[in-house]
Amino acid sequence: MMIATPVLITFAGYLALMMGLGFWAYRSTDTVDDYILGGRKMGPGVTALSVGASDMSGWLLLGLPGAVYLGGLGEAWIGIGLVVGAWLNWLFVAKRLRVYTQQADNALTLPDFFEKRFHDDKGSLKLVSAVTILVFFTFYASSGMVGGAILFEKVFGLDYNAALVIGSAIIVGYTFIGGFFAVCWTDFFQGCLMLIALLIVPVTIFSHPESHANLDTLPPQMLSLISSDTTVIGLLSLLAWGLGYFGQPHILSRFMAIGKVEDLPLSRRIAMGWMILSLLGALATGIAGSLYFAGKPLDNPETVFIHLSQVAFNPWIGGLLIAAILSAIMSTIDSQLLVCSSVITEDFYRKWLRPKADDRELMMVGRIGVLTIAIIAGVIALNPQSSVLGLVSYAWAGFGAAFGPVVLLSLFWRGYSRTGAVVTIISGALTVVVWKQLSGGLFDLYEILPGFVLATLAGMLASKLAKPCERVEQEFDRFHNSL
Repeated sequence: MMIATPVLITFAGYLALMMGLGFWAYRSTDTVDDYILGGRKMGPGVTALSVGASDMSGWLLLGLPGAVYLGGLGEAWIGIGLVVGAWLNWLFVAKRLRVYTQQADNALTLPDFFEKRFHDDKGSLKLVSAVTILVFFTFYASSGMVGGAILFEKVFGLDYNAALVIGSAIIVGYTFIGGFFAVCWTDFFQGCLMLIALLIVPVTIFSHPESHANLDTLPPQMLSLISSDTTVIGLLSLLAWGLGYFGQPHILSRFMAIGKVEDLPLSRRIAMGWMILSLLGALATGIAGSLYFAGKPLDNPETVFIHLSQVAFNPWIGGLLIAAILSAIMSTIDSQLLVCSSVITEDFYRKWLRPKADDRELMMVGRIGVLTIAIIAGVIALNPQSSVLGLVSYAWAGFGAAFGPVVLLSLFWRGYSRTGAVVTIISGALTVVVWKQLSGGLFDLYEILPGFVLATLAGMLASKLAKPCERVEQEFDRFHNSL
């Protein structure tokens, strides 16, 4: 059954706005530097909300409220871990990465930065990191497309495959046309919409008479951060999510793209304010759902935000709130597609095939890269029950363990070597994959923590055995002195 016309009109208008932003960004994209990093001229507000929106995805409006709806505020520990990790990332990584990537011959991607940072003439470091990014992000984007398709399917009554094609076409459209400008500006508006939605939905539900009537039925443990089921391994696993920030390419690229280093403190304050308010809104939405739907549990807890928005608001506002969910999904997929496009352009095409390619050619390759990765991800997503979706549970851990230690050691340690960086990436990724297959006792610990620790130790040991050349150390000194 098709949804009410007001919701359809509102939703379609929102999607049209996103496409319009893509065409506007197209006119501001003249070089491959513009397409990949927006010419390093993004403002503090756009940078901040683009970081937040591309980070949180549909988890913020679907996963976290659903988890709190079922388990109470004990699920908040993952949010606490994320807030601490994000703040440390802004504080210790943002400025150094922005400065160092520009000094390293204007490196536009993480693999490009690693190659230039360590003068890897053989290209092995760039190849290992580029392949890791493409593999994880293709599957990650696929899962997001499944989420978007399910939303279209449930809200508009479309066939799953038709919903997949329509949702994917919108996202690919503005990313293909406008590149980094389009992604960041759409993320900015999507971030604003997500925050507004997460604040007004719980406030409205808490003021509803039915919620007040159900207050006595709410179990006390729903409001407790610690319950009888809380374990040390479980708590560490939730908090360890924060480690992932140091290695997420789609987040780190925002740090590389900000216009002025001096704007980073303001951008950090905006980003952290947005993040804390959004997480509080998501937690409140879960509790609001427990109150409102007491005695009539939902079949799928992750739809609690959708159901609350439908019962609390008229169809016009409901259309915007549903668009907020798609915003969360879109804002992550577009960032992932752009990172994959950047890797194909800079780290494969220009590195191995056409070193002297001009900007027009590279931008076309980048756009073809977006389309290619989207098609592959879309084919995988044709089966919503695909086992590929299992990879998403540790994609965050994979990036965090494989790239987080490399980024931190590259920015802070003079004695870090090319060999150490290669060993770090491989050992981090493999530890995450292997650890995920094991269970019981210590192996129930979230795989990012052992992956991060083992990758760091392996990289440090390898760097002690195969030290960096003098040129690499001298360039690190120049970078350090320029801070």
